[in-house]
Amino acid sequence: MATQEKKRPQNIAGNFYVDSTCIDCDTCRWMTPEVFNRQEGQSAVYHQPESEKERLRALQALLSCPTASIGTVDKPKDIKAAQTSIPILIAENVYHCGYHSESSFGAASYLIQRSEGNILVDSPRFTPPLVKQLERMGGVKYMYLTHRDDIADHRKFREHFNCDRILHQDEISSQTQDIEIQLQGLDPVKIAPDLLIIPVPGHTKGHTVLLYQDKFLFTGDHLAWSDHLQQLIAFRNHCWYSWSVLVKSMHELANYSFEWVLPGHGRRYHADTATMQQKMQELLNWMETA
Repeated sequence: MATQEKKRPQNIAGNFYVDSTCIDCDTCRWMTPEVFNRQEGQSAVYHQPESEKERLRALQALLSCPTASIGTVDKPKDIKAAQTSIPILIAENVYHCGYHSESSFGAASYLIQRSEGNILVDSPRFTPPLVKQLERMGGVKYMYLTHRDDIADHRKFREHFNCDRILHQDEISSQTQDIEIQLQGLDPVKIAPDLLIIPVPGHTKGHTVLLYQDKFLFTGDHLAWSDHLQQLIAFRNHCWYSWSVLVKSMHELANYSFEWVLPGHGRRYHADTATMQQKMQELLNWMETA
């Protein structure tokens, strides 16, 4: 829990603050950029919320911070309203789950709400407010894990919702050896007419991405958007398996059509199909010379 004794001096005066336990995961900065920014290697509050909307978004970031490094001077009386606002709608029936986990270094998790059964993409923290909301929204049928890094509390979600977990066999470890559905090989796997799993080795050997309705692409640590560079990016300095293999995987991924990039780390990006294809080609041009 954040404490005023550890409050960073970079915070602007006011109710919200970030303390020195921040791990610089970027969660609060992309969730609520109107309140939080990066100063001297960690997050800080540069603008205190002024409207009800800004306050709600700041509280959502507070709840989602993986290290509980965001605090308020005054105990928030509206924290329950913030809790019930998560998962946060992104578009159509796709939600951001919030409640990031420190064990995944603050990676984002998503929910696809479907009449055929909900899909939880990567693992958020297993916390009662979120679990209660997931129950209200229909539970979890599948828990799809992009790769070994963002598994967090996967077993707790399995035990509570009796969901089948999905992970590529090359990502299996002692922490995931009991996964129900273990993918193999490099061929895409259609788990439903609207859900396609695409192997994209590179960041890790068995990394996969999930394409939903040929529109929403859940990319784990394979692909993200950089606000700073204003382009799609791959994580050259955080490629644990093979950069050359990652480049090849990205070329193959560019053959698919999608409008949303929803990553575990990095920023999400939305554009029409033509613009997305252009941005993918710009990325590939950069990757070939990186």
